Amino acid sequence: MSQGRRLPLLVVDGYNVVWGTERYRSLVEGEAHALPDVAHLSRDPYGHDPFERAREALAADVAAYAKGTHEAVVVFDGANNLNPERPDVRVAGVRCVFSATGESADSAIERMVSDARRQGRGVVLVTSDNTIRATVGGRPVATVSSSLLASNMDEMDRDVEVARQERTHQRLTLEDRLSPADREKLRRLLGR
Repeated sequence: MSQGRRLPLLVVDGYNVVWGTERYRSLVEGEAHALPDVAHLSRDPYGHDPFERAREALAADVAAYAKGTHEAVVVFDGANNLNPERPDVRVAGVRCVFSATGESADSAIERMVSDARRQGRGVVLVTSDNTIRATVGGRPVATVSSSLLASNMDEMDRDVEVARQERTHQRLTLEDRLSPADREKLRRLLGR
């Protein structure tokens, strides 16, 4: 990629996606199909904090969704947070930011999209908030609903599970890994 050309920007309205889709909301609400609380076993990558679980799961999914085609950023609303610290954290290559105290995520998103437009970059915005969609929508901004992102992630999970199932049901004997021509040569050598 040339020095002057940057990837299109993928901006995700973090809590809109978390609260608007079962996939992430269940991680916060702790429903039966949410990730088990096994952080002490080092197998739960999201830890004990249910909000952290949802944020990190979303960031991981956004990384898979963007997969080298977009520069991805997930914006979370920090307007009512009393803690003034707003770390700029990267999770799986996705920048995760909180809006400043007193600033809504919508305002932070509007600013990011406006900056990208001034740079001539394409933008994909993931949100189901009709106000923010109307405010920042239009060329070169494409919008994707929160439910469509979650649906795409669910479909990707199903595809991965099918591939995993197919792999685990294959016989992995030496004979199965040989080409038909090599199997025939081996049979002749063994006199069969």
